[in-house]
Amino acid sequence: MKLTSLRSLFASLVLPLVILMGLGLSTSALAADGQNSQQIANAKTSDADLWRAVKAGDSGYTVAQGSEAGVLINVVGNEGKNIKNEYLTPAMGVAVLGVFAAFLIFYFVNGPSKLTKGFSGKMVLRWSKADLIIHWVLAISCLGLIFTGINIMLGKHILQPYVGEGVWAALIYGSKTIHDYVGPLFIVSWILCVVKWMPLQTLKMYDLKWFLVVGGYINFGPFKGKHPDSGFANAGEKMWFWTLAIFGLFISVSGIMLVLPGLELPREASMAALLIHGLSAIIIIAFTIVHIWMATVLSEGGMECMKSGYCDENWAVQHHNLWYDEIKENGTLEYKD
Repeated sequence: MKLTSLRSLFASLVLPLVILMGLGLSTSALAADGQNSQQIANAKTSDADLWRAVKAGDSGYTVAQGSEAGVLINVVGNEGKNIKNEYLTPAMGVAVLGVFAAFLIFYFVNGPSKLTKGFSGKMVLRWSKADLIIHWVLAISCLGLIFTGINIMLGKHILQPYVGEGVWAALIYGSKTIHDYVGPLFIVSWILCVVKWMPLQTLKMYDLKWFLVVGGYINFGPFKGKHPDSGFANAGEKMWFWTLAIFGLFISVSGIMLVLPGLELPREASMAALLIHGLSAIIIIAFTIVHIWMATVLSEGGMECMKSGYCDENWAVQHHNLWYDEIKENGTLEYKD
């Protein structure tokens, strides 16, 4: 009886207690498992949010010092790189090859602009020695920047695949070094050029006619033999001057921003400077090619002006008649001895 009573007591008291404890442990385990799953899900969501913020360029916290050290990914830099690769690099290729090819075709079809009355043999002073120095320092520094800049932007597409790694490394390093050191020389000569020659570059109403008859350079059709009025600088030269003045300013300021890391500019400013620098370079390169063609190959006797500072009298009458009449009337006409 006693054994039966103990068994009955265990069944009625202890067994239910054990079952309840088991259920409690199972419930706790399920709750813990659910909590862990929720924590994992929250962690995944947090990681996704963090990565989304990183890709968006949001800043975080870091012990590193410096401008925007907390920004892990430069979103503006990536977008700027895409703009440079998709638009600026092809545009520079067009500026170099397209403009040069267009003028080459024009030369073979049209030929140079000849002096109607030939050379007179009398040379008229046009540029001072100071003007010649400014011009050639500006020209040489500008060409140095153009050739090195073309290699920096286009070299990896047209040179790197065909030369060894060592040769390419030397070329790109040399181009970057020359570009950085020639830049200040260009800026100084550009400032002198703008200050000294700006009074001669004011636009006049007769400049419009110069464009309408293409400057008198066409040797066929209704434009043949048309020599429009022009002062000291014709309309084409004025367009070249103001292009150089405006975009020379852009390229100088942006260049300074790019080569002086001590400025610690925001990344957006640095990328904007890079894009402005590239766009300004493309425009200046295109106009430089036009200027060289017009001043040398397409204009008979034009190159002599920048070699000696003197031009043939017939060249002055044909291409800059208003200037020639002015210096003749005011007594400043000076011939070469």
